[in-house]
Amino acid sequence: MAKRAEGILDVSGEEPVTSPDQHKPGHYKAGRIAAVLVIITLLLMIMGNQQGRVETLWLLGTALVLFLILIADWTMRRNGLKR
Repeated sequence: MAKRAEGILDVSGEEPVTSPDQHKPGHYKAGRIAAVLVIITLLLMIMGNQQGRVETLWLLGTALVLFLILIADWTMRRNGLKR
């Protein structure tokens, strides 16, 4: 640990401060594949035996939210904001 001029200890030294999840990247490709499979499953569930339209709206809304998350992730990766 290096000391600053004011007498305060500099804990990080010369290394940048990062969160633990930045050290071990996850399986992002598997997550994207799983999200696509969930979207397909939700859309196939529309052909189920629902009585009203509320279930259909929930299924479509959930699939749309997952799709928007995938688009945002793809855009951020393309622009270099994520690994």
